[in-house]
Amino acid sequence: MEKAIRVVSIERGRDPRDFALVAFGGAGGLHACALAEALSIPHVIVPALPGALSALGILVSEVVKDYSRTVLLRAASKIPHARLAHEFAALEEQAAKDFHQEAWQGTVHYQSSVDLRYRGQGYELNLPFTKNLVADFEKEHARRYGYAHPDREVELVTLRLRATLPTAHVGTGTAARPSRAKLGPLSTPKALVSFDGKKLATAIYSRNTLKPGKKYSGPAIITEYSATTVIPPGKRFHLDRAGNLIVTIR
Repeated sequence: MEKAIRVVSIERGRDPRDFALVAFGGAGGLHACALAEALSIPHVIVPALPGALSALGILVSEVVKDYSRTVLLRAASKIPHARLAHEFAALEEQAAKDFHQEAWQGTVHYQSSVDLRYRGQGYELNLPFTKNLVADFEKEHARRYGYAHPDREVELVTLRLRATLPTAHVGTGTAARPSRAKLGPLSTPKALVSFDGKKLATAIYSRNTLKPGKKYSGPAIITEYSATTVIPPGKRFHLDRAGNLIVTIR
């Protein structure tokens, strides 16, 4: 799991220390803090109802259609913007036709991008279609790989269009405070749990008994219907107003 996170962050020139790690699914919370620690990620977010997050995502996600067209153009001095605009217009026309045939209602939003590479390379970088496309490519190439070749010929390989249509908004609301009937016993049960080979007395919380805004400290295990979250010793955590569990790693 750590290697997979490195592939989508460090190997793409992104510093994990600038991000939070979102853990969902039934077992995401078991590993999240250890992964964040290994990658120096400062915060972990375990969303409300983590076992159902994927289902909620499908419910609120935009309708997305992707289109592409291979062009393989060389940009020795300047980008042929007129031709590219014509090609993107054709892709937008196709997208609008497809949305209409499926009876989707609303305004379609378009994002145009281009796959570019230096001539002779076997891989491309995808960048938004702008007037400064070559300059943006050289800047991104330097950020991603540590170098650029301003005098080397650039090739435009593939034009890409993403067409999106927003769906009805679903409000997430705020975290409801549990009633006293749901709080159960006032004392917090504890169990001996092994952390790095040491058995420590660890608080066991039912997630619905945590009070939004109140600060808690590990070691702790947080249980709920769809997931279990492990908080190592020395880490602090709390619920935000939306019911997300926020763990401070560093």
